[in-house]
Amino acid sequence: MTFSTPDICDEFSDRIQVMEPLFRDFGGKRKFHGEIVTVKCYEDNSMVKSTLATDGRGKVLVVDGGGSLRCALLGDMLGAMAIENGWQGVLVYGCVRDVEILRGMELGVRALACLPLKSDKRGEGEVNVIVRFAGVSFEPGYHLYGDENGTLVASGELDLNQGR
Repeated sequence: MTFSTPDICDEFSDRIQVMEPLFRDFGGKRKFHGEIVTVKCYEDNSMVKSTLATDGRGKVLVVDGGGSLRCALLGDMLGAMAIENGWQGVLVYGCVRDVEILRGMELGVRALACLPLKSDKRGEGEVNVIVRFAGVSFEPGYHLYGDENGTLVASGELDLNQGR
């Protein structure tokens, strides 16, 4: 699908939320979109791994890592798993690692920063809960649209061929 977030803002301003520009691109796919699946965790990526192991066709994983800059919640191994299972992208409110490898992957990856330290594995976290950060509410089933201009969230899939 071809889209531009500025065009979406112009056409659907009453149906979208625009994320604050806090995130950096780390994946090889600069433009991605899909239905939102959420994980809420803090310095433990167990639920990120188990979620990325599921069918992600047409989906984007939104990870609320509490904004922690103390460890990475996604790296090259989970990135490869995401691609294998059809995920379009991963947005991490926290850190990622193995960025030199992630950049070569056909996966949208946005995060606050990179950090080489891996996370704990305690099996903690929540899946498919409403999370809020960067001025946006992410609800399971909402849709995320991201390109080099920014990231948007809509309460449903937008008909980009029709406009309003």
